[in-house]
Amino acid sequence: MSIYMIGDVQGCDTALGRLLDEIGFSPSRDTLYLLGDLVNRGPESLAVMRRLMALGTSAHCLLGNHDLFLLSVAHGVRKLHRTDTLDDILNARDRDALLDWLRTRRMALHAHGWLMVHAGVLPQWDVGRTLALADELHAVLQGPDWVDFLRTMYGNEPAQWSESLTGAARLRVVVNALTRLRFCTAQGVMEFDTKSSAAIPPEGFRPWFDVPGRRTEGVPIAFGHWSTLGTVDRDDLQALDTGCVWGGCLTAARIGAQPGQVERISLRCEQARKPGKS
Repeated sequence: MSIYMIGDVQGCDTALGRLLDEIGFSPSRDTLYLLGDLVNRGPESLAVMRRLMALGTSAHCLLGNHDLFLLSVAHGVRKLHRTDTLDDILNARDRDALLDWLRTRRMALHAHGWLMVHAGVLPQWDVGRTLALADELHAVLQGPDWVDFLRTMYGNEPAQWSESLTGAARLRVVVNALTRLRFCTAQGVMEFDTKSSAAIPPEGFRPWFDVPGRRTEGVPIAFGHWSTLGTVDRDDLQALDTGCVWGGCLTAARIGAQPGQVERISLRCEQARKPGKS
């Protein structure tokens, strides 16, 4: 049995199929963990969703910001942008089943020694707090008022976590950290404008994983979301969005027997979008 973590697919089903062939993936034997942003920007979002849904319990998928955007568009909360590539899902005969499957995906997982998120973890959260807050979001998405939550989900404020937060403000901070975070301060104030590499962070900010004293320090964490970050391959950190949709690679990390041990397998992808086009 092999266990793999895979970065942002973003609607690139041909690349995903090639990667699964490369690793010799068998759904009866192996397990996949996909770190969110399953859809959008690439040309085959519908095929990606159908493939992953068909894999059943052999594929565990996190929700990323593009996946939440799809749910928001489908229920009239947001409008498609000119460059979005979600029409195939929105017009599909099995649209309702696909969207219901999508909203049951988790916001964070801790499995096989790895904490898995789409984007990041605030420095004030340990593993238990991260999972508990992710479960709060998951419960709302399963509840009767989940579309109302989508209507209050968007926005950059509050920019900092506080245990005193309640309601929509609390959930907004959690969803922003788990699906949008790149840079923050030591106090956990998030910055959302900068999308470049970590080499030149905005003044006063650091990459979330480089904040001194963060409570997940030393915990192996895998994340996606940050295609401009470059390769981060450490015993305690795996950055797995390697820019497939931009003509980079689609990357799987096979979890080894020892804590923090991984083997990375990357395949070059055909460029579906030009960098700089949002």
